[in-house]
This record gives sequence, structure tokens and C-alpha cells, in this order.
Amino acid sequence: MATGKSCSRWFAPIAALLMVVSLSGCFDKEGDQRKAFIDFLQNSVMRSGERLPTLTADQKKQFGPFVSDYAILYGYSQQLNQAMDAGIRPVVESVNGIRVPQDYMTQRDALRQANGSLNVLSQQLQSAKMQADNARSGLKQNEELKPVYDKAYDKVVTAPANAMQPLIPAAQTFTQQLVQVGDFIAQQGTQVGFVANGIQFPTSEQASQYNMLIGPLAEQHRAFTQAYTTATNAMQ
Repeated sequence: MATGKSCSRWFAPIAALLMVVSLSGCFDKEGDQRKAFIDFLQNSVMRSGERLPTLTADQKKQFGPFVSDYAILYGYSQQLNQAMDAGIRPVVESVNGIRVPQDYMTQRDALRQANGSLNVLSQQLQSAKMQADNARSGLKQNEELKPVYDKAYDKVVTAPANAMQPLIPAAQTFTQQLVQVGDFIAQQGTQVGFVANGIQFPTSEQASQYNMLIGPLAEQHRAFTQAYTTATNAMQ
């Protein structure tokens, strides 16, 4: 019996020691994962362009639970890029295709389609921003990770979202006006003449209507170009 008590007393501190070692090992693992994630944010995310990198299998293992933190950034970035590719860049391509008055007619269908998708894209981006903000508010990050993540969030989510707010309305206004010009020219049929990259109308009334339609285009183009440049810079 005495021997049993002795063994029991001897075994108890060993078991406690093993428990401490085991727990400390878990904490060290999480610390390593956090450090690896912080390094990734600083040296990859903050230096990336508009396309965030997809995590490799090894990176997912290295980051552990912080993979979900990155998913917030990556998810919003993907939706933003989709909005630019599907809604904004087609506008730029169509606008660049207008070099002579005839082009208002040839580009109007593409511009009409782009204009119709812009409102949907605006709603999608607002929803994506709300989802990202809500997900971010639920994160539990320590004082080492939080300031680094906040900077990455501002770069990937906040700044581009703010830049998109004036861009989509500017694109909607500009494309709508361009479509109206194209529709007006098409409605004149054979009465319109195209000479030396210019346009001619048989009556002064038609010419005045045309001039009224193209009058706002210069300012609208300037507003759209400025907003587009700001948005693309914010995504870099």
C-alpha cells in the first residue's frame, strides 16, 4: 500500500507537467499561425494588386483558424473584381470604341446592356460590403494581429468600396446619355449624312437636338474617367 501511495504521489506531478507542456504546445502553435498570417498580410496582401492571391494548401495549414479571417478579404475582393469585369470595363471598352458619330449607333446596344447591369452591380456590392463588415465585427483578434488586419481591410474593402460609390452613378449617367445620342441618330434614318468623321442633318432643328444631346457628354466623360481612375487606383 505504501508503495502505491508513493507511486501515486510521484505520478501526479508528472501528469500535471505533461498537461502544461501539452497546453503550451497548443498556444505556441496558434502563435505561429498568427505570425505566419501577419507576415502574409504584410508582404502579400498589402503588396498585391487588384487580384488577391488564392491560398495554397500549405498556407491554409500554416494559417489555421485565420484562414476564415482571410476569407472575408478574399470574398469581397472577388465580388469587386467581378463587378469591374462585368459592369465597368465593358463601359470603358464601348466608350473607347466611339471615334466618329456613326459609332454612337454601333456601340449603343452594348452600352444599353452595360447600363442595365450597373444598378444590379451596385446592389450586389452594397450587400457584399455589408456582409464583409458584419463578418469582420465578429472576429476575435489580439493586439498583435488586429492593427495589421485593419490596414489590410482598409486596402481591400473600405477604400475600394468608397471609390465605387461615385463610379457607378457616373457610369450610369454617361452610358444613358450615350445611348440617347445613338438612338437619336438611328431615328433620323437616311436623313443623316456622315462626312469627314462628322455628321450632317437636313434641318437646323435636328442639328440643335443633336447638339443638345452631345452637350453634356464632355463633362460626363470627365466625371466617369476621374471616378474610374480613382477606383482602379484604390484597388491596386
